[in-house]
Amino acid sequence: MMTTAVLAACGGKSEAPATDAAAAPTEKVYKVGMNAAFAPFESVDASGKLVGFEIDLTQAVADAAGIKVQFNNTPWEGIFASLENGDNDLLTSAVTITDKRKENMDFSEPYFEAEQLILVTRGQSISRVEDLQGKKIAVTTGTTADAVAQKLFGANSPNTKRFESLPLVLKEVESGGVDAAIGDNGVVANYVKNNSDKGFTTVRGADFDKEYYGMAVRKGDSALLAKLNAGIAKVKQDGTYDKLYEKYFGRKS
Repeated sequence: MMTTAVLAACGGKSEAPATDAAAAPTEKVYKVGMNAAFAPFESVDASGKLVGFEIDLTQAVADAAGIKVQFNNTPWEGIFASLENGDNDLLTSAVTITDKRKENMDFSEPYFEAEQLILVTRGQSISRVEDLQGKKIAVTTGTTADAVAQKLFGANSPNTKRFESLPLVLKEVESGGVDAAIGDNGVVANYVKNNSDKGFTTVRGADFDKEYYGMAVRKGDSALLAKLNAGIAKVKQDGTYDKLYEKYFGRKS
């Protein structure tokens, strides 16, 4: 009897702990592409941290929408491809909403009104757009400034110099390689403010159209677009947007 009992005990199967509870699903983290060479919208500080108006705004919009985001510093020349191929889920990099871009991506409601501004080097008598005729100008390839320059002077004007990033455009201005540059007003005004000793001036073009920045998502991603629009509406309504705008650009006039 004893032997039988022992054998029965040894031969019995031990029951494994119950594992019926399903693992909690991993929360989606949306990758945000931005070219961090566009202060005060986005740049990299001395510690290597991404900072700027669009960093703070995108985080505030994400918090309001109840989603998680991860910022991804992306070269401008590849930023739209990164959205299409899935390296990024959305773009917030001072992307102007245009009909041409709408063919390949969808945009949120606008969150910033902008216009092009002419940056004039010391000693140049440029006070209107017409004065740029015959002058050497610099723009960032593929931007609204590039489109403006092509409209004004032709796509193949030898006087238009194109660069892959705005910092390179500004370095060309500083070195005297061009007489002027065209760029987004928020960035150009910030640059002049922080380089007051260099004698730069700015000119607004009367015929430069108003532009609007939007958050770009892949074509057809209506679910993410709805979340972003809800977040943008909330931060505008609760005063968060105005606080961030004043932090980086001063009070609206």
